[in-house]
Amino acid sequence: MGTERKPWKNWVLFLASLVIVFLLGLLVSSITARKMEAKFAYTPLIKINKLEPRNEVWGENFPREFQSYYKTADTSFKSKYNGNAMIDMLDVDPRLVVLWAGYGFSKDYNQGRGHAYAIEDITNSLRTGGPTGPEDGPMPSTCWTCKSPDVPRLMNEIGVDDYYKGKWAGKGEQIVNPIGCANCHDEKSMKLVITQPALIEAFQRQGKDITKSSHNEMRSLVCAQCHVEYYFNSNLPGKEGIPYLVLPWDDGQTVEDMEKYYDKIGFSDWMHAISKAPMLKAQHPGYEVFKMGIHAKRGVSCADCHMPYKTEGGQKFTDHHIQSPLNNVANSCQVCHREEKDELIKNVFDNQDKIIENRDQLEKLLVRAHVEAGKCWELGATEAQMKDILQGIRLGQWRWDYVAASHGGSFHAPVELGRVLGKGIDITQETRIKLAKLLMKLGFDGEVPYPAIETKAAAQKYIGLEMEKLKAEKATFIKELVPKWKEAAKAREAKY
Repeated sequence: MGTERKPWKNWVLFLASLVIVFLLGLLVSSITARKMEAKFAYTPLIKINKLEPRNEVWGENFPREFQSYYKTADTSFKSKYNGNAMIDMLDVDPRLVVLWAGYGFSKDYNQGRGHAYAIEDITNSLRTGGPTGPEDGPMPSTCWTCKSPDVPRLMNEIGVDDYYKGKWAGKGEQIVNPIGCANCHDEKSMKLVITQPALIEAFQRQGKDITKSSHNEMRSLVCAQCHVEYYFNSNLPGKEGIPYLVLPWDDGQTVEDMEKYYDKIGFSDWMHAISKAPMLKAQHPGYEVFKMGIHAKRGVSCADCHMPYKTEGGQKFTDHHIQSPLNNVANSCQVCHREEKDELIKNVFDNQDKIIENRDQLEKLLVRAHVEAGKCWELGATEAQMKDILQGIRLGQWRWDYVAASHGGSFHAPVELGRVLGKGIDITQETRIKLAKLLMKLGFDGEVPYPAIETKAAAQKYIGLEMEKLKAEKATFIKELVPKWKEAAKAREAKY
């Protein structure tokens, strides 16, 4: 009787055996999967040349990544605000035309499509002009920088300075492949690499070595090569006259830090056509805003949400269908969050609604400030009288544009953007009080009429744009020059 096994012990042994078998199964599955990944990753079918710009060539060795990348050509996703289809933002919000009067964005500003359209969209944009010859394009070559893996190739071939020299149209036959593999990967090891000098140089000026970044940091830094605030500096020592691409991070990455940097060097992107204020145009400070949000502080990278891991045929890989996480909630958000899909999306929309409400309010105030400043000039105001007013307009609109251009910012860091907008509203309201006092001093009694800008066409007419002429110039450019670019590119690529 003393050696008789108790029934419950049998059950314990049985259950323990099941657990052990299950764990062994997981281990075998993991080992098998890793072997498949290793076999796939380290058995290249073809040799890839240094800085090979053609994504199709990389696709021979990495078909899953290549096939998923070209899903960025899909434009069917639509969110509450924007999506991946081309949207004419000036048509959606004609106030933008007035805010950018005298600058290229007042001619044409479309919601960006996927990376697969990078070359096509910049070529067709009215902002890049309509030259009659390859050297006449008004924009500098620097404008191509974030659009193609041909850029690091060309920088390597002719040097960074010579790449930045010249006009945009003059490099058209060299830059034909859309954003892709060589922008972010080393062709031998497939490790993430930084190919844009501006990002490396920005860290160097802060005493930081970007090559010591962790793999997780690199999963955001490769995005930061382009999704950042930048400007063209033509006055760098030893590079005078070259529109060299620079990130204004020397004093930090907040809206105030970059503003301080620009004020210190006396930089402005353009003089506003109505108010004559020296303006700053925010480009797309997505990385800077992302770093101030809760996800970045918790160690989440850009790729975790915009390029989540995916498993296909037993192969785990990074999904290169770079897109809004709202179109892939299961693989992006729900890897960490347990809430239902609809609830997660609602949380995003709630933040966007609140930010956009205040952003629109600041837009209206800025339109009034520009128009009122224009009236002051019309009435004979002096530069001394207008100095503080113009600085106020500059600072108010810089904050508005910083928020408007930080793609995804109302999700990445809604608290910070709410703060920035609040300060922008304060600055612009104070500036309008100064304008009201000056208008009275100049003998104007009453309110300056708000312009009739209910449509894009009306707004462009108000600021004096000849849109039919601009469109005709661009059509001529597309018809005459772009085919020559394509032929030249084919001839060059035939040598590979």
